[in-house]
Amino acid sequence: MGDANTYAGTMPVRAEHRIDAHALLAWMQANVPGFEGPLSIDQFKGGQSNPTYRLRTPSRIYVLRRKPPGVLLKGAHAIEREARVMQALAQVGYPVPRVHGLCTDESVLGSWFFVMDMVEGRIFWDASFCDVPREDRAQYMNAMNATLAALHRVDYQAIGLSDYGRPGGYIKRQIDRWTRQYLDDELAGRHPSMDKLIEWLPAHLPDTESVALTHGDFRADNMIFHPTEPRVLAVLDWELSTLGDPLADFAYHAMMFRMPPDILGGIAGLDLQAAGLPDESAYVQAYCERTERTSIPNLDFYIVFNMFRFAAILHGIKGRVLRGTAANANAEDMGNRFARVADIAWSQVTSL
Repeated sequence: MGDANTYAGTMPVRAEHRIDAHALLAWMQANVPGFEGPLSIDQFKGGQSNPTYRLRTPSRIYVLRRKPPGVLLKGAHAIEREARVMQALAQVGYPVPRVHGLCTDESVLGSWFFVMDMVEGRIFWDASFCDVPREDRAQYMNAMNATLAALHRVDYQAIGLSDYGRPGGYIKRQIDRWTRQYLDDELAGRHPSMDKLIEWLPAHLPDTESVALTHGDFRADNMIFHPTEPRVLAVLDWELSTLGDPLADFAYHAMMFRMPPDILGGIAGLDLQAAGLPDESAYVQAYCERTERTSIPNLDFYIVFNMFRFAAILHGIKGRVLRGTAANANAEDMGNRFARVADIAWSQVTSL
């Protein structure tokens, strides 16, 4: 992840993800106000979990996200949650694409899907922001920080999301969920570091937990920035969003400081000062100031927890590759990285 050559841009629709263009055209005409064909379809190279398509018409461009074909793990690929949370956040001006409609009738394309506007701008595939001048990079980091802090300050009840998750107990439920998925997917195998994390994490849960609307996968390449300004125009990929612990959500984002460049576009090992980037301490402090906190005492736990969760996600991708249901041609490489992430997570524990 974080490789622009691998994941940026579009390609012809993969054979296993073909959709009925005539059926989609009819659905668009019936459900998208102002839609006018003809319609051309290609597929984004990214969209690791859910196949994602670019829909072009003579006057507009849309994006379609769908559940992948085949047997799916329970609760995974929740594109209906993505559509719902973006529609809710649009009410308060949070930067999300406009969603035009959700289709839960599998007879149309073979799986559930939704259609949203295509937001034009820049996507950065790692958190170093090396494609912008050094003097501007800290501003891009600051924009990410401010956007996540703003999400955690949203009144989720006021925008109709009081039932979007179970308040409280988020960390324990997540550990249980990803442990269960890891253990149940025997085809993808086991790894010693992962097994150690499964024992360590429940024994070190924080004493307190707050609740907010969380993204679950907040990183540089899930944002669209203004073409020329350090400003976030849209936050994408809300599949893992829920009502959860905002500190865990922030720690997933801050994990970039401890991940290498070839995993999640991390910046571990970079000379941050030379690159014009803030260090982890300054970044954490900026978030705390925006959310009226003095510190994050359990930051190391939250980061280890997120590394574990990410390793479990990669483990699931490996399983989908082996079952032939992976959404991305490069999923095999991603799946093979799960053991490496688990090792990095366990090394964080041993260094505490």
